[in-house]
Amino acid sequence: MKTLGNLIVIFLVIVGLLALLPLVTFGFAIVCGIAVFAIWLLPIWIIATSDKTTGFEKCAWILAILCLSWFAWVFYFFLAPLKPRRHYDYYY
Repeated sequence: MKTLGNLIVIFLVIVGLLALLPLVTFGFAIVCGIAVFAIWLLPIWIIATSDKTTGFEKCAWILAILCLSWFAWVFYFFLAPLKPRRHYDYYY
């Protein structure tokens, strides 16, 4: 009798785990989707917070990221800034 009870409990645990499998899979898919979206936004965030470029040039690089994806991000690290910054020296 004890063996039959143990088999029923094992069977119910297996059925319960199989019932939870779609929920676990859905949760894993949501977490992976959020991770991929965050990785996709990473270059845009890096350029937006960078001090290498300012103004229109920064907007142009972000538009290049949106249109050309990661290739523009690699070019940004090698080519930015396109125009040298003017340094003003103020002497009193």
